[in-house]
Amino acid sequence: MTDAPEPAPEPSGPPPVRRLDARSLRALAHPLRMRVLELLTLDGPDTATGLCRRLGENTGTVSWHLRHLADHGFIEEETGRGTRRERWWRAVAVSRQLDTTEFRDDPDSRGALSVYVQELVQQHFHQVAGYLAEDWDPAWRDAGTVTQWHDLRLTSDQLAALNAELADVVDRHRAASGAGRDAGAEPEGADEGRDADAAARPVIIQLQSFPRKERDER
Repeated sequence: MTDAPEPAPEPSGPPPVRRLDARSLRALAHPLRMRVLELLTLDGPDTATGLCRRLGENTGTVSWHLRHLADHGFIEEETGRGTRRERWWRAVAVSRQLDTTEFRDDPDSRGALSVYVQELVQQHFHQVAGYLAEDWDPAWRDAGTVTQWHDLRLTSDQLAALNAELADVVDRHRAASGAGRDAGAEPEGADEGRDADAAARPVIIQLQSFPRKERDER
């Protein structure tokens, strides 16, 4: 299971991977902490005051959760910005990965695993529902998709290979979106590239793929 990473300012490849262990899972598995991390990941740095306004929580509560996330390496202070009284926080740019099989037989982590997975699924649902409820121009409305295929029969190895192949496609497009930006000289077609950059928006890609039990197995 892979949580959505924070995009680097000028992405040219996949972010580094952080595998969640039992300690970090228990530190993250709280509805408000996960919501705070989601906002910092998707929308960029913010302060406790700014997050309070968006979340409808009091400053003391949000500040405590920010410190907790920082203590466990999920967020970091943005240095050179803010004051001693009002610090800016940003999500650490990593791809968070969780192998659920490592925790299902651990009674100390089972509750945290349940909270984490349920909150993550809820986040994904609300992201899709929010997109569907928003007004978009026809080009973006036609480009987005909520699609399901249910007519495949695969082995576990085939499903893992399919997921890896789809992840490679995302990595290829991520690299292409940042290709050539560090070059000193502008390549041929630079004007078209700048136009494309100006038209680009943040995009969320969700992937859920899982086996389904047959009727006589339920």
